Amino acid sequence: MNNNKPLIIGIAGGSGSGKTFFLNSFLHHFKNDEVTLLSQDDYYIPAGEMTQEENKLYNFDLPSTIDDEQFLIDIKKLIKGEVVYKKEYNFNNPLAVVKILEINPAPIIIVEGLFILHFEQIAELLDLRIFIEAEENVALQRRIKRDGMDRGYPEDDVLYKWHNHVVPAYKEFLLPYREQCNKIVVNNDDTPDDIIRITEEITDELKTKYCK
Repeated sequence: MNNNKPLIIGIAGGSGSGKTFFLNSFLHHFKNDEVTLLSQDDYYIPAGEMTQEENKLYNFDLPSTIDDEQFLIDIKKLIKGEVVYKKEYNFNNPLAVVKILEINPAPIIIVEGLFILHFEQIAELLDLRIFIEAEENVALQRRIKRDGMDRGYPEDDVLYKWHNHVVPAYKEFLLPYREQCNKIVVNNDDTPDDIIRITEEITDELKTKYCK
């Protein structure tokens, strides 16, 4: 990769857009020392332990729930070639073992999350913006499956959050920036081959443009 300033790629997508699979596929095209990932999820301001009802009503889908100042500081550290140490966010699970993440600088820095385009100072640092989207009913079914299987949330709670928190936040804090993105990836079908092909195309384009 080019030895100058790292290439900063922003990957934004709403809940259930298939962003995680896209990211994993995209990262697979690079060696470990070529790319590093900084996730907005690790910058939630701790909300403390909550009952199930409190968790249901608490709106995690607002920019104010994110420590965007520290997020920005850590992106700038990586740009300067410094290592970032960060507690992994455990989604308020009191049983989770807290890991300390060691995030190393690399020629390509991927910044991902719902609000990365909304946070103006972070958005200004992005050289390439990728927008991942899916139809609302497809995204909702993915959310129900993930929150039920991985986090043990009842479907009623998932639906409450979806209609009252997730969709309004997406429409207010992410969708308005869609047309400012360099790439828009539609991911409705859960077809790995399609996503792998798209990530290969983007990777080839990047390596042609930014590699010596």
